[in-house]
Amino acid sequence: MASGTAHALPRPMRADARRNYERLLTEARRSFAEHGTDASLEDIARRAGVGIGTLYRHFPNRHALMNAVFQEALTSLIERSRELAEAEQPCGALVEWLGTLITHAGEYRGLSQALMSASHDESSALSQCSVPMREAGGRLLERAQRAGHVRPEVSIDDLMQLTNAIALAAEQSPSDPHLADRLLKLTLTGLRR
Repeated sequence: MASGTAHALPRPMRADARRNYERLLTEARRSFAEHGTDASLEDIARRAGVGIGTLYRHFPNRHALMNAVFQEALTSLIERSRELAEAEQPCGALVEWLGTLITHAGEYRGLSQALMSASHDESSALSQCSVPMREAGGRLLERAQRAGHVRPEVSIDDLMQLTNAIALAAEQSPSDPHLADRLLKLTLTGLRR
């Protein structure tokens, strides 16, 4: 017989619970796009046709809901980092990936600020997004550093904070659609040897 320390596998969701979960994600994506990541959780539940208790059963807090919403984008960003890991120009690959990261963070008002605040909080559900992103970006950074294109003291944590800060600055200046690109280029001059 198995020891008492063995962990039980999570039980699969019932069909109605799975439908509620999917409706909540759909409405959260829509609400976050329209109102930012501080959109009303009660409104998201209402629009999904469920009670707030159902939302909290699936997502115990806002960061857990945000983490679930952003898993698709996270998968895409990690896949893009894998593709870029084979690029001929390691520094160009890193720059392209950072630009993609900034674009993603700018899709939802408040996301960059939430990612910045959760970046060193391992108890936050958003750390489930930031840890794999740091690992993916870290591989691109190390490759650019080994090629001698990026200063050795630059860390992926620094770059992640910078990209979130650039996305946040761009979010605050919606009338200047090129601000993020200009700030990224300005930042990158400080990365090079």
